[in-house]
Amino acid sequence: MSTVCALCRRRIPTERLADPQAVQEHHLRPERRAESATVMLCRPCHKQVHALFTNEELREGFDTAEKLREADRLADYREWIRGTEHLNIDVDTSQHVRNRR
Repeated sequence: MSTVCALCRRRIPTERLADPQAVQEHHLRPERRAESATVMLCRPCHKQVHALFTNEELREGFDTAEKLREADRLADYREWIRGTEHLNIDVDTSQHVRNRR
């Protein structure tokens, strides 16, 4: 049984799920994990989300999978990732996020 990433909508085949980190649980309201709803994201999408958004931004403006899919900051990334089967990518934290940590 495959899994679909809630952000990029790529189908992760069952054989790739042998890697326990291929699909990861993303808390939609970071820092409030106990009460936070979660969605399943492929590893690259999860890394990209946390590289581009602060926890405060995620909590206050991107707390649903739909809002993340509509985020302008992720538009180019989502277009690119849909055309690849990569589950391991290098991600640099944006200066925007670094400055707010």
